[in-house]
Amino acid sequence: MQDIVILKCGGSTINELSKEFFDNMRKLQKSGKYPVIVHGGGPAIQHMLEQLQIEFEFVNGLRKTTEDMMDIVEMVLVGHVNPALTRHVNSAGLKGFGISGSDLQLLEATPLNYNRYGLVGEISNVHTNVINQLLEKNIIPIIAPIAIGQDGKKYNVNADTAAGAIASALGAEQLIFVTDVPGILKDEQLLEEVTTDEVEMMIQDGIIFGGMIPKVKAAMKGLTNNVREVLIVNGMESKLKNKQNLAGTTIKVPVKS
Repeated sequence: MQDIVILKCGGSTINELSKEFFDNMRKLQKSGKYPVIVHGGGPAIQHMLEQLQIEFEFVNGLRKTTEDMMDIVEMVLVGHVNPALTRHVNSAGLKGFGISGSDLQLLEATPLNYNRYGLVGEISNVHTNVINQLLEKNIIPIIAPIAIGQDGKKYNVNADTAAGAIASALGAEQLIFVTDVPGILKDEQLLEEVTTDEVEMMIQDGIIFGGMIPKVKAAMKGLTNNVREVLIVNGMESKLKNKQNLAGTTIKVPVKS
């Protein structure tokens, strides 16, 4: 299936997605695009762990996940965040279907490093037929990044990583990171297209700074052999650059001469 667009929605932006964002998703569908949403839920997970007074730690930016915590992670992502986002999509007049990556073995994973990270997984396989069957019916899959292992255990997968793996497996046209910023700005002007090398230089020069650094680094992690460009867009003030593309900053791998 051609023209698949993966939208990764961060947990902090889900409740702030604008009416225009969903209107633009409808326009993308009408132009022949097939959206797939992969969402996170870090803030909601952290809030629940704090409410339950469960201690947690981050190791290299990943939340170490014990077996007890895995139940909480699944409860929040699959029981709260996913259905809430699915309701948003459906109430906007689109057809969305919420699914956990562990359902129908949609996402298979192996432990990243059990001793270091616990039940944090890396995607080893994506059963794309499940997604394609929904897309053929013009239904938007809304995927929670929980994966299943061959050992039968469920794994917590970083949403950026899951979105990249799904985009690669589907041969997606674009991987879009939906954030609370319009893209990369230089001298208050939106940069429509940059290379990864240019991004690294702008970080060194202080043009990209603060909270924008992890956003662009997360986006660049989505670049793989199959996914050659990613796009950062604003989910709160969504705009269309043309009838077929959201406005934002496209990050590409530089072409080697």
